[in-house]
Amino acid sequence: MSTTPYHDARPLLDSAAPRLGLLARVHLDGPLILGLLAIAGAGQVVLYSATRQDLESVIRQGSRLGLGFAVMIALAQVPTQYLRRATPWIYLIGLLLLMAVLAFGDISMGAQRWLDLGFVRFQPSEIMKLGVPLMMAWHFADKPLPPRLGHLLVGALVAGVPFVLIAKQPDLGTALVILSAGLFALFLGGIAWRIIIGLGAIAAVAAPLFWEYGMREYQRQRVRTLFDPEADPLGAGYHIIQSKIAIGSGGIYGKGWLNGTQSHLEFLPESHTDFILGTLAEEFGLIGVCILLTLYFFVITRALWLASRAPDTFGRITGGTLALVFFFYAFVNTGMVSGILPVVGVPLPLVSYGGTSLVTIMAGFGILMGLHSHRPRT
Repeated sequence: MSTTPYHDARPLLDSAAPRLGLLARVHLDGPLILGLLAIAGAGQVVLYSATRQDLESVIRQGSRLGLGFAVMIALAQVPTQYLRRATPWIYLIGLLLLMAVLAFGDISMGAQRWLDLGFVRFQPSEIMKLGVPLMMAWHFADKPLPPRLGHLLVGALVAGVPFVLIAKQPDLGTALVILSAGLFALFLGGIAWRIIIGLGAIAAVAAPLFWEYGMREYQRQRVRTLFDPEADPLGAGYHIIQSKIAIGSGGIYGKGWLNGTQSHLEFLPESHTDFILGTLAEEFGLIGVCILLTLYFFVITRALWLASRAPDTFGRITGGTLALVFFFYAFVNTGMVSGILPVVGVPLPLVSYGGTSLVTIMAGFGILMGLHSHRPRT
């Protein structure tokens, strides 16, 4: 048996660093990347059918995936100490941009969500999908855990202010993503169960007030539709009804790739964006859906494992929150398409057509892998 003391083992491991594989040397995790590639590849296959074999859309989405992976690789190279120093500035800039959106943002389809700077048009709310997890972790990193009440109140403001600003645009889907990020960070910070129960009670009491004064009529209608979509089958309930038909008609094995009728005959709305899971279920059946959900489960558990192995509290809270936000995306979209959650406009991650949220998600995975692999300077 070796007589080397345990505290001397790390230098021996560090001396083997040059022999690490290429991915490890550039701060990337092979299993996680393979999982992401598998989901993205499945998304491209389904997208080709959902767009009725529009190769141009598939190529465009492929270029967005390429950009997303490039951003992921670049952010994985950022040392933890640099990211930690930049966090307050990222959060502050995101808040200022959200205020600018409410002041003079572009209005499109009744919502004011975009800033047009002439050379670029973007949604500042996407910045806060990264800014809130980073800022919550930055706030709790040097505090005693579990956090005290005063620290929890500051954390609630960190997540609550952007939540309110985004909900006013209105963009309830993104606002819920931001709120979930704050709640996940509080949970990972070790919040006591009595406080969790207390917050749940407060939320239950405040729910009627939020229903009356915090939600717009079309948002309330979406909740009503969840419980009785047949009350308005050609209006508010149309999305859910057609999605359920698509899922049910796929059966166990599906109708086969390119053979879906709900999407190809345009019965299923948004068949290549928010409701693309309905297209997948119709063509690949229950087996195809289970395979996709298994890939999501693998990516989420691998990301949580990497976060748990981060060398400091900042990395563990940030990485864990980003992994759980990815879970939130998949859970809410799956529930929305299957009719067990209201329609809130949350895309299926790495599968739905679109670029903004895709790049943000990939950026989050890059940050997570960098936080796991970079060792803080001592």
